[in-house]
Amino acid sequence: MPASLCGTWEMISNVNFEGYMITLGVSPPLRKIALKLKLKKVIEQQGDQYIIKTLSTFRNYTISFRVGQDFKEFTQGLDNRHLRSLVTWKGNNLVCEQEGEKKNRGWVHWIEEDKLHLELHCEGEICKQVFKKKSNE
Repeated sequence: MPASLCGTWEMISNVNFEGYMITLGVSPPLRKIALKLKLKKVIEQQGDQYIIKTLSTFRNYTISFRVGQDFKEFTQGLDNRHLRSLVTWKGNNLVCEQEGEKKNRGWVHWIEEDKLHLELHCEGEICKQVFKKKSNE
């Protein structure tokens, strides 16, 4: 059984976020704001449903899904695209494959030691983010 991803996680590193956003077509003014944000992730599990909230002082984004069931996703406030997404477990990795306007798009979450890792990918660009569990959890 994979390690639990649930909890509140605070970002400690964010590598190649700008390259990833450029590939998505995010505007330069929005990229400038996004690069200054310290993101927080809140991951909850309710039965077989996961809820992942990405929180910041500028904008929040929430997705809700069941592992193994494809779903429609609108990336409102991010790159504002309609996607068809599917999240599955591959070993200890929670993997999302997203189909839409951009090719080879998706993300992978996994736990390594006491850190939550997130790798975002789109058309060959890869952004690597690392989060540490909030200390009071």
